[in-house]
Amino acid sequence: MAERYFVVREDLLPEGILKTEQAKELLRRGEAATIHEAAERVGLSRSAYYKYKDGVYLLEQASRESIATLSMDLEHRSGVLSKVLGMLASSEGNVLTISQSIPLQGMANVVVSIDAARMGESLKELLERIRSLDGVKRAIVVGRS
Repeated sequence: MAERYFVVREDLLPEGILKTEQAKELLRRGEAATIHEAAERVGLSRSAYYKYKDGVYLLEQASRESIATLSMDLEHRSGVLSKVLGMLASSEGNVLTISQSIPLQGMANVVVSIDAARMGESLKELLERIRSLDGVKRAIVVGRS
C-alpha cells in the first residue's frame, strides 16, 4: 500500500503527536541534550516519542528536509548489510541512523534513516536497486520528512 499523508490542524492532533514535535523542537534548538531529556521536559514517554518521531513534522519543514527511513528484511549472511550500505553510499545517501533486529529464522529487519538531499537518483530507483541485491527479501520506505 502506498504511503498516504494528511494535513491536519494542530488542535485536532492527539497529545502524543504534539508532544513529540515539541520534543523534536527542543532537540533541534539544542535546548535538550538527549531524547530522554526532551521527552521528560514535555511530559512524553520515550516509547511514544520513538513511535511518532519519524512520522510527525511541521509542514514548513517538509520542503526543507529530505530524510527517508527505509525498512529492509535481509538474510542473515555475511556481507548482505554491507552491500546495502555500500549502495546507499554510492548513491550519495548519507546514513543517519541504523537499527537491526536480532536475526530470527535466518532473517533480520534493518531500519535505516538516510539524508537523501544529495542523492542522484529517486528513492524509487534506489529501492529497486536494493531489492535486486542477493539476500534482500524486502525493502520499503516507511517514512519521509
